[in-house]
Amino acid sequence: MTLTVLITGASDGIGAAAARQLAPHGHRLLITGRSRDKLDAVARETGATPFVADYARLDDVRRLAEGVRAELGGDSLDVLANNAGGIFGDPARTVDGHEKTFQVNHLAPFLLTELLRDRLGAAGQASVINTSSVANRLFGNIDLDDLDNERTFTANKAYGDAKLANILHARGLHARYHDTGLSAVAFHPGTVSTNFASETTSLMRFVYQTPLRRLALISPERGGATLAWFIENTSWESGAYYDQRKRKAPNPQAMDDALVKGLWERSASLVGLA
Repeated sequence: MTLTVLITGASDGIGAAAARQLAPHGHRLLITGRSRDKLDAVARETGATPFVADYARLDDVRRLAEGVRAELGGDSLDVLANNAGGIFGDPARTVDGHEKTFQVNHLAPFLLTELLRDRLGAAGQASVINTSSVANRLFGNIDLDDLDNERTFTANKAYGDAKLANILHARGLHARYHDTGLSAVAFHPGTVSTNFASETTSLMRFVYQTPLRRLALISPERGGATLAWFIENTSWESGAYYDQRKRKAPNPQAMDDALVKGLWERSASLVGLA
């Protein structure tokens, strides 16, 4: 079965690796990333349609949604892989006024998913796949009254909260839309050797950006294979969290239905959705 798939964060790392692995299977691929040069190189390799977008700007996300809708024409979108993300250093604010880690990892994909939701499952079944992280258990502790971590900011906590938000988002999608044919899942791809921690002051930088990466991390190809597996398979359980391809228990906060609902409502308000 061929699919129409949008992969965000596909200019390098596991998003690019997944696109390369999916391309020979005949799927229609749409890819996004910040770097035009890197994205175009992946597009040439895979035959994918590229869209440049910076998730630190929500207007870029809105333009991305418009571009994807125009590209789709009357077609539906079968899979949205919300894979873009990163860990950053200081509690910098975006042009939209949000802490950057929270916006790039959660608010931007939340907004994109809602702007494309009517195209997801338009032909029956569709899926949303959120790339989370084991950091949700290690560092996550969401406070709905302090989503930007103004009181308790550390790079690790901000990232853990955002990755926990990815799971809460998947559970919210399942609760709201599963009866319409939309499934959603969040997964940890493994600790992958990419440049995702290049902009952080966190100690993670010393694992990801030094020779330690060769000892401690798996390859982007292996992480990309896991993302590709979720894209092409339907054997996973909607609303669940997986560590690579095995279902695991997430941070206990992820199972709080009131927090799922509360985060959804706050997120919708923050990105300007009714």
